[in-house]
Amino acid sequence: MFTGIVEELGEIISITHGEKSARLSVKCPLVSSDASLGDSIAINGCCLTVIEIGENMLSFDAVPETLRCTNLGDLKPGDLVNLERPMMLNGRLGGHFVQGHIDGVGKIHSVVKEDNALVISIEIEKELQKYLISKGSITVDGISLTVAKLEDYGFSVWIIPHTSHVTTMGRRHPGDRVNIECDMLGKYIERLVQFNK
Repeated sequence: MFTGIVEELGEIISITHGEKSARLSVKCPLVSSDASLGDSIAINGCCLTVIEIGENMLSFDAVPETLRCTNLGDLKPGDLVNLERPMMLNGRLGGHFVQGHIDGVGKIHSVVKEDNALVISIEIEKELQKYLISKGSITVDGISLTVAKLEDYGFSVWIIPHTSHVTTMGRRHPGDRVNIECDMLGKYIERLVQFNK
């Protein structure tokens, strides 16, 4: 379980592709400092398992399903990724409950600078739009954000300067693909209603 508060911008060192899978190695001095084999780490919001530990780096395997459902297959050496270790039960919940299970991949529709902020609009599949509410929580590339406005094609979020600086959101451009995880509350309510029909 994560909170959507990015701890470190990691750098992709290498990606080794299998037939439909990949192994990612990430430079991440902070996140690797207390990592153990088998630990879960969120990479751009996608929960992956540590399979190798090196000096200031970690490696992960991405299976075909992961590459199909996320933007991790778009990565190349030198790219930056948002990293978060699992939440600790004695810590603060600064964002919201994030599972690290990606619901779909959205596309940046527009990036508009307004004073000290960025307003980023994101296109998502119609199937995911039902889980969004104005001022509700949404996870974009592992970042806990607030839905500022609902759009016909998806939603928009406001990015404060701090978030622009410490995450990949300040480097995003129209057309970029981003991982989306909707707030789990809506999905549980939907399932409960369907089950009791």
